[in-house]
Amino acid sequence: MTAPADAAEPSGADDDATLDELVGRLERAAEQLRSGDLSADAAATLVEDCAALASQASAELDRRAREAGRDPLPGQDSLL
Repeated sequence: MTAPADAAEPSGADDDATLDELVGRLERAAEQLRSGDLSADAAATLVEDCAALASQASAELDRRAREAGRDPLPGQDSLL
């Protein structure tokens, strides 16, 4: 029995879902901060959470860039 053709995709799809989730969380946090309904302490905590989320997103993008750099670009064959 063979694996479905898209069996290798879940990793990429999971990566996209992870990044999408981080972006969504940052957007919701920004909405909360803009609303002005938070106390100063709650806003400070949310800003710290945003910094952690942004750091996670940055690490994910860096990881993707490193992985993309390993594979040659289409049409870029190695020289003999």
